[in-house]
Amino acid sequence: MVSDKDLDFLTAKKMLDLRRRIAASKKPEVKPKSGRDIVASRMIDRGIEVLELAEKHYPEQVSIIVENLADIIKKGGITGFISGGELLWLFKQMGLRIHVETSIQVKKDGKLVPLKDKLKSED
Repeated sequence: MVSDKDLDFLTAKKMLDLRRRIAASKKPEVKPKSGRDIVASRMIDRGIEVLELAEKHYPEQVSIIVENLADIIKKGGITGFISGGELLWLFKQMGLRIHVETSIQVKKDGKLVPLKDKLKSED
């Protein structure tokens, strides 16, 4: 006959085994990404820079636009990447004027120098 100690030991062993199986089968919980994270993951070129500038100047409007863009991305409406120029165009179409610093650089003696400096040195 099986004693109470043996029965308790077998029960505890089975419970431990079940707990291990349950723990192994649980998938890690995935935190839902914010709309900004979804949109930022699709940015290329200077997209992040444009997004940050827009958020700095128009925080309320940009948050609404970003949430709508995230919904479109989730639904599969946008499958590719979004460049900084495309995002800037979108903001301008929405009436948000954002100034992005740009500079033209050329190679001179193997180094990149601003075009303004290159033209000055040629005079």
